[in-house]
Amino acid sequence: MDVNALFQILIFFLGATIGSFLNVCIYRIPKGESIAYPPSHCTNCNGKIKFYDLFPIISWMFLKGKCRNCREKISIRYPLVEFFTGICFLLIFLKYGLTIETLKFSLLTVFLIVIGLIDYDTMDVYTFITWSGIILGGIFIIISYFRGQGVLTYVYGVLLGGGFIALIIILTSGMGWGDVEICALSGIFLGFSNTVVMLFFSFICGGVIGAILIITGKKGRKEAMPFGPFIALASIITILIGDAIINWYIGRFF
Repeated sequence: MDVNALFQILIFFLGATIGSFLNVCIYRIPKGESIAYPPSHCTNCNGKIKFYDLFPIISWMFLKGKCRNCREKISIRYPLVEFFTGICFLLIFLKYGLTIETLKFSLLTVFLIVIGLIDYDTMDVYTFITWSGIILGGIFIIISYFRGQGVLTYVYGVLLGGGFIALIIILTSGMGWGDVEICALSGIFLGFSNTVVMLFFSFICGGVIGAILIITGKKGRKEAMPFGPFIALASIITILIGDAIINWYIGRFF
C-alpha cells in the first residue's frame, strides 16, 4: 500500500477514535458526569464495555448496533459521530498537510462537534467549553504572531462573529447568548474573512435544515430550534472551502 494512503487511513482512524471520546463528552457533560471515570459502559445495563468493543465504527458494525451484554440497541449516532470526525480530520489534513493549521482546525472541529451536538440535545451551550476553545484560539494567535503572521484578522473575527449575533439578539431576541460564544470561538480560529463566510453558511444551513424539519413534521413552526449546530456545521464547511469561496468571490466581482 502507498505510504501516503496508509497515512491518510491512520489520520481517519485517529479522528474516528477522537470521535468516540467526543461521544462520551456529548453524553456525560450535560449530566454533570466525569468524562474520565467511570470507564465506557452501556447506558442501559451499566456493563463495562470491553476494550475490543471500543474500536470506532467497526465495533458497532460487528455488534450489529447492540450491547454485547444486554442486547440493547446502541444509537447509530455513535458511529456517525466517529465517522464524521474521522472524515473531518482527513479532509483537513488533505487541505492543509502537516502544518500547524491542520492541528488548529482539527482542534476547532473537536470543540464544534461537542458544542453543536450538546446544543442540539439540550438547547444549552456550556460556557466552560466555549471559553476553553476561545483561550486555545488565543494561544494560536500568539503562535501566529511569533511566526510573523498577521493577528488582527483573528481579533476582527471574534468581534464580527460575536458582535453580529449579539446585535441580532438585542434587536430581535431571536437567538441565545450561547450562539455569541460559539461564533466568537469560530471567529478567533477562522479570521475575519472566513468568519463572514461562516455567518453566511450558518444562516443557509439553518434555513434549509429548519425548513426540512418543519416539512417532515419533526419540528413545529413555532418550536424553538438551537442555532449552535448550524454555526458548528457552517464553521466546519468554512474550514474546508472558505478560502476557495473567498477567492471565487474576489475573482468574480473584483
